[in-house]
This record gives sequence, structure tokens and C-alpha cells, in this order.
Amino acid sequence: MNTRFDEELFLTSKTGSRLYHEYAENLPIIDYHCHLMTSEICEDKEFEDLGEMWLRGDHYKWRLMRANGVDERYITGDAGDYEKFEAWAGAVEQAVGNPLYHWSHLELRRYFGYTGHLTAANARQVWEHCSAVIGGGLSVREILRKSNVTLLCTTDDPADTLEWHQRLAADHTLETKVLPAFRPDKAVNVEKEDFPDYLARLSAAAGVDINGWGSLLAALDNRMDFFAQHGCKVSDHGLDNLRYAPARPEELDSVVRRRLAGETVTEEEVRQYKWALLTHLARGYAKRDWAMQLHFAAQRDNNHRMHRLLGPDTGYDSIGPGVNLPALAAFLDGLDETGELPRTILYSLEPSDNAALVALMGCFQGPGTAGRLQHGSAWWFNDHKPGMEAQLTTLAAGGLLGNFIGMLTDSRSFLSYTRHEYFRRILCNLIGRWVEDGEFPDDPAALERLVAGISYRNSIHYFGFEQYHLRGADTV
Repeated sequence: MNTRFDEELFLTSKTGSRLYHEYAENLPIIDYHCHLMTSEICEDKEFEDLGEMWLRGDHYKWRLMRANGVDERYITGDAGDYEKFEAWAGAVEQAVGNPLYHWSHLELRRYFGYTGHLTAANARQVWEHCSAVIGGGLSVREILRKSNVTLLCTTDDPADTLEWHQRLAADHTLETKVLPAFRPDKAVNVEKEDFPDYLARLSAAAGVDINGWGSLLAALDNRMDFFAQHGCKVSDHGLDNLRYAPARPEELDSVVRRRLAGETVTEEEVRQYKWALLTHLARGYAKRDWAMQLHFAAQRDNNHRMHRLLGPDTGYDSIGPGVNLPALAAFLDGLDETGELPRTILYSLEPSDNAALVALMGCFQGPGTAGRLQHGSAWWFNDHKPGMEAQLTTLAAGGLLGNFIGMLTDSRSFLSYTRHEYFRRILCNLIGRWVEDGEFPDDPAALERLVAGISYRNSIHYFGFEQYHLRGADTV
């Protein structure tokens, strides 16, 4: 057993180690943005094997396997689960410095009690060890219990019936509160080929005949009300970018009508539509007291050959151009002018955007909510040690780190809750270094408030989760 790896991973300072083990390690988890399946939580899914748990649908791992020269048959193809796992084990050996190395071994330790290091040579041993644990009852709900997750927010389309959420709300045996999050990307992406078909689904869900701009807004308002009735507190948007492009209602009506008829629209009309719809939605979020998440700068489906073969979300996305800051400033300013700017969390895949986003946030902070505008945690291609340290340091230097709402998984895997441990270790070590360098006092009460707030408690107050009386929510 490697004690250093197990107990002191990333904790290079004595103060950082103390902060983590005393104030962060045992705190519950709030996951305010994830892609978990509510049906699997409701049915308490049991997994076939480690291959299904670890590798199916995990494009993070798929990218590393491809980088290791693994044939696609052993990634997304028809090879057996053990063969795929063996190929993954071979890739792990080469992943020094990669967060997947740390996440994978934290998962092996926390959920399976395996304290060794995965290699191609011991893949069979690890597989059999983990299979025995899975067969012993490591179901979805058991994973959530082991992870100490008090509340999670899934990612749900406006046309969703929220059937599974309703079932979960009525199930008092589940210790984790599960809430929907509003993700209207399909309504925003007017240029997509399937947009007319999507509006038909949205129309049916809302009970509104969508035949133009006004009826589209009415349908989305209807669905926001529906989501609010089922506990929704947060929205989410995946945006390639934002362009300032105002338009008159009659122009927007023409865009919707022509798309419903299967006609194409110009790039400028797409920008006008998105600007107007995002503005309307943001006002709706403010009205309902929701937080708004904006994710920028993902460049998707770069490999067209593989996209045709496998479809989206299969590991062929990358970091795109940074945030259009003048447009984002105009967007936030327009909402602020009318008192309709919701609590907002800004993410960018382009790390050079960090300082600019923190500076822009400071222009729209104000009374009512501490940290009303948040710089979202290091996201996707940046949720590794240097990326997290850079995001935390930039936020600390340009804003108030103590108000930060901390980590999320953004994951489809139930085993991903070790990402919170990963984040908390890095956070505590960073603050610990500042304390030992004399940049912050070694005041136990102040440090506990700081660490526990960022790790867990700030998100409760930010999103308005107090009504659920979550474990560990009491202030210190």
C-alpha cells in the first residue's frame, strides 16, 4: 500500500494536509451539474462488470486509449468488456500527470478497496477483485451513499416529462436529493438540422402550438414553470460563443417560421435568434430565482470521419476560440439594466479567458447574493491539477475565493465523485501553502469556514438548497 498516494496525494504542505483531513475530507457532496441518468438512480441500476461501470460512454478514457494506439474495436467496438478493460489498463500506465490516472486510482480505492496501481500486467487481478465487489451489491444508490452525495442536479431537456424525477421525489428511501436542471440547447441551436423536429417535441410537451416566435417563447415559459414545480434551481447552456445581434420581433418570427418550414437561415439570423432567445431565457431564470450556467469555447466534432461513424460526444471535441468578451459584457449589462440578471456561473474551456472573466464578473456583483456572478470550476479539458490551481489562483487574485461554490462532476459516471476529493485536496494544499508563506493567518475557525464553504456549504446558499436541510449544512 502506497500511503503517500492514498492519504497525502497532492498534500505537499503540513497545513494543506491538516485542512483537508480536518475540514474537507468528510464533508458531503453537492453535484450541481452532472449528466447522470435519473432512470438508473430510480431503478438502482446494478452493473454487469467494471467495463460497463468504467468504459461505456466515457469519452475521457476513450481519448487516452486512442492516444495509446488502441484499435477502435477495443474502445467503442465489439470487443468484450474485459478486452476493453485490459486495453484501458495499458493506457493508464502511460498516463503520468494526467488526472485520469489519479481519478482512476481514487475510484479503485474508494469504491473497490483496491490499493494497488493498475497496469496491463495486473489487469486480470484488478478485474476479478472489482467484479467481486460489484457482485456484492455496488449498485448506483450504494455508490451515491459511499460518495456521501446529499444533492445532485441532472441535465434535462425542456421537452422532458421529468417522469423519473417525479418518481424519485416520491421515493423516501433515497438519501440523495435529485433535482432537474434546465438545458435548452436544442431550442437555442436554430441552425441544427433537427430543429423543426425538436420544436414539434417541445410543442407537444408544453401543450402549445409553436408556429412562430411568440408561441416558442410561450412554450419555453411553460416548461420553465413545469421544471420549477419539480424543484429546478439551475439552468445550463453549452454555447460555442455569443454575438451581439439585436433584432425586431417580426424578424425573429420570420426565422422561426422559415425553420419550421424546413428552410435555412443566414448566419446573422442565427446570431439574432440566439441573442434574443438567451436574453428571454435569462429573464425567465431571474424571475424564477434560478442560477444560470454558461459554458463557452467547446469546439465540437472536429473529426468528421469519426463523427459519421460514432456520432457526437465520443471524444472528438477540443478547446475552441475564447469567449467574445464584449458580447458577453453587453449581454450581462442588458439584463442588469432591467434588474433581470440572474445569478450566473461563467465557464470557458479556453484557460486564457480566466482573468478576463473574473474581471468582468466584478462589474456585475452586488447586494443580495455573495458571489452573485461565479467563475465556474476548471472545466473539462482544464479539470486537472494545474488547471484547477490556475482557476483558483486567478479567482483569488481578482475576486473573492471564499465565496466560490466549488466543484462539480459534469460526468455521466457514478464513480466520478472522486473528482470532488481530487478538487478538495488541490484546494487545501493551495490554501495551506498561502498560510505557510504568511499570506493568510493560521486561524482554525477562519480556515474551516473557508475550506468547508468552498467544498460544500457555499453551494447550498448560492442555489437556495437550504429548504432540503442537507447534512453538514450548518455554518461554523
